[in-house]
Amino acid sequence: MRISFFGSSLVSAYWNGACTYYRGIVRALHGLGHEVTFYEPDALERQRHRDIPDPDWARVVVYDVPDAQAVRRVVRDAAGDADMIVKASGVGVYDDVLERAVLEARRGDALAIFWDVDAPATLTRLETDPSDPLRALVGEYDLILTYGGGDRVIARYAALGARRCVPIYNALDPLTHHPVPGEDRFRGDLATLVNRLPDREARVDEFFFSTIEALPGRTFVLGGAGWDDRIGASNLRYVGHVPPGAHNAFNCSPLAVLNVTRDSMVQNGFSPATRVFEAAGAGACLISDEWDGIDHFLEPGLEVIVCASGADVIEALSQLDAPTAAEIGGRARERILAEHTYAHRAREVEEVLGAGVTR
Repeated sequence: MRISFFGSSLVSAYWNGACTYYRGIVRALHGLGHEVTFYEPDALERQRHRDIPDPDWARVVVYDVPDAQAVRRVVRDAAGDADMIVKASGVGVYDDVLERAVLEARRGDALAIFWDVDAPATLTRLETDPSDPLRALVGEYDLILTYGGGDRVIARYAALGARRCVPIYNALDPLTHHPVPGEDRFRGDLATLVNRLPDREARVDEFFFSTIEALPGRTFVLGGAGWDDRIGASNLRYVGHVPPGAHNAFNCSPLAVLNVTRDSMVQNGFSPATRVFEAAGAGACLISDEWDGIDHFLEPGLEVIVCASGADVIEALSQLDAPTAAEIGGRARERILAEHTYAHRAREVEEVLGAGVTR
């Protein structure tokens, strides 16, 4: 199958949280024999912050975005010989133009798919604004795929007229994320890698910053963009943006790694962040905030430490030792490799398409 895929970026993770997901899905689809061309705009300084060259498992087309008409021309060219044309959410520029152009440009027997990598945010926007251009187009797409969300997201998309909605969850690419030697710059008792976003900051305060304050004798590492004005504690080391190539070392260096989920993802449940699979794939001992569906991916107590509050994180970290952390991380890695790799997800995509996506 020839697939034309419009997304934010495959080659740059700069302010691009879906990058690891794109890479895992596209590489795995290539492994099953599909030809993927990934179209990404030259925008938001992402090309200046590339962290990989063009891969051999996808063709990358970087297109200029001078105006909407130029974007439409790119879509028409992309649709020419495509069996499936995908518009991902959150491309970042001319999203509304792309959403309509993909539907208009597909040839008669090709599939048009909207792939939502932030379904809670997209759905909230569509439900609160009846005039949003995408709302009228939902039912015209042959299929809605989502980054996660479970039954709640499926039901919400159905209420907006979606023909079919299927979650394709985050997963692990074992070729990319795996155990490596730790590095001193990332060593500590608890580390978290999280960009600063409005709908996550309060949870970072509760689960991470409160733990720093309560345990002055322990050491903490914070990675991610946007936290410069929050760094003051003497037991906290801020390392800023951590490129994907350093994620393995980040996950393998501390005693434990903390996952903090965005508010909207918690509300819908079944929305594991990419970081969950990266950490587990590296064999890290993962401490996660609590959200519905986590036991679908990892078993609490055995493969992940689940905490309902900052107080729970404080207690868990206070009791955690290196042998226990290693056991939890090892079991998590085994579970993820057995059930939750991108090879599993790509086969799920094939199964969805083979089940009869019809217009």
